[in-house]
Amino acid sequence: MKSFTKIIKAKTLLGLGEKATIGEIKSRYKKLMKKWHPDNNKDNIDTANIMSIKINEAYDTIMQYCKNFEFPFDEDNLKKHSISPKEWWNDKFGQDSNTTI
Repeated sequence: MKSFTKIIKAKTLLGLGEKATIGEIKSRYKKLMKKWHPDNNKDNIDTANIMSIKINEAYDTIMQYCKNFEFPFDEDNLKKHSISPKEWWNDKFGQDSNTTI
């Protein structure tokens, strides 16, 4: 498992917020690699190479963290995260026959 500090540094380098989907992580990675790829920075190849390496390492760190993340599949958690807004409302406040969601 990667250290907390290494994961935070990787998250920061990739410009990720407190929460991110796999799609968002991949999108940020691709955007940064496009920006810093040596072919796009011919006037500053040394810096581009260093940044490309750092971006790849950050992406690998985040993806390893995601790969090893343990997802909760207990009944309460699944119900909490897989209900419609209407079901959530009715669960929290009961069903009101005068309210349509």
